[in-house]
Amino acid sequence: MSMSISEKEGVVDYDVKDIKLADQGQLKVEWAEATMPVLRLIRKRFKREQPLKGVRVTACLHVTTETANLAITLKAGGADVRLCASNPLSTQDDVAAALVQHEGIPTFAIKGEDNATYYRHIESAIAHRPHVTMDDGADVVSHLHSKRKELLKNVIGGTEETTTGVIRLRSMAEKKVLKFPVISVNDADTKHMFDNRYGTGQSTMDGIVRATNRLICGSVVVVVGYGWCGRGIAMRAKGMGADVVVTEIDPLKGLEALMDGFRVMPMEQAALIGDFFVTVTGNIHVIRGEHFAAMKDGAIVCNSGHFNVELDIPALEELANKRRVVRTGVEQFTLKKTGHRVSLLGEGRLVNLATAEGHPSSVMDMSFANQALGAEYLVKNYKILEKKVYPVPAVIDKEIARLKLAGMGVTIDTLTKEQKKYLASWEMGT
Repeated sequence: MSMSISEKEGVVDYDVKDIKLADQGQLKVEWAEATMPVLRLIRKRFKREQPLKGVRVTACLHVTTETANLAITLKAGGADVRLCASNPLSTQDDVAAALVQHEGIPTFAIKGEDNATYYRHIESAIAHRPHVTMDDGADVVSHLHSKRKELLKNVIGGTEETTTGVIRLRSMAEKKVLKFPVISVNDADTKHMFDNRYGTGQSTMDGIVRATNRLICGSVVVVVGYGWCGRGIAMRAKGMGADVVVTEIDPLKGLEALMDGFRVMPMEQAALIGDFFVTVTGNIHVIRGEHFAAMKDGAIVCNSGHFNVELDIPALEELANKRRVVRTGVEQFTLKKTGHRVSLLGEGRLVNLATAEGHPSSVMDMSFANQALGAEYLVKNYKILEKKVYPVPAVIDKEIARLKLAGMGVTIDTLTKEQKKYLASWEMGT
């Protein structure tokens, strides 16, 4: 049952675990903000210019300290923001409480919420009839198009944060069922090259270590998928001393992984030797029953893609005759045939959020800067946009990179007049 508290500006609806956690959460939000200089600069401008004045924004994102700073920025720009979780296990309960208590932002998120609560929270978040959607996995867009079609007439556009969500949205656009334009924040260079690679790389390894307290060096880490997230995880695992194996379906990515110094092989071979398995493909059942059955005793399996379907968990359950929670976030399955123990982390949900805190704030600074500026772009340009998926405009991407460098105290070179002329001409040769 959603609750509400009285605020100076009115009543704020919410459904959080414990509102008394608000002060604790506020300190964490402030700690994150200290390393988010780009979003800070955007917030200052938003407060002054009010580009989102009167715009109703429904944000379905991981409710973390970094997301809190995005929500605060949107509100500073004049937006009416309502926030719900994009994953049942990613919510930081104290942060959710802080957003309600200290920022007056209606928030609907409880860590560990069941499926029914998850979708009830989405309903609560869209109750104000959004103009703009912000998704991490396209759940709000999907819900509006399937369950709440009557609300579509209000929506001018949306933004999407993840590879998985973008895949879903492009499929909708190709089938001509997408009813409003969406900015693919995930495709921005300042998002996927940094958030997906460096953010996912560090936070995934952090989630594995926090959950298991196992030594990474000297172990075999199998990374399933070599997109930007896979690249980041493989890089960080190697840096921690692991023997990294990559599995892929794309020959180019397989070749790249090999050239980057990793072993490449099919999953049926990797299953026999892996100590840790991490899926980051955005696809379904990339680790299946036959792979679980082949794993050695003590194997640890997790997922860092958006949906837990990357792992065939029902198949693992079927193979086991015993299961028990051995640590917080660690469920151990004993296989009937071999007696081998296979441990699943964070219920197969995003391990970097289920058993850790998600990406460091300094990298989310750029991703959420794209979200904020993407929303502003939609409000300014929605009348001329078609009902399809758009990239983040290059000018926004470069501006975020410039602001990030400036925030880090780094300067770079600029082209001379001679260099500009040379690059623009075809007459000048050797």
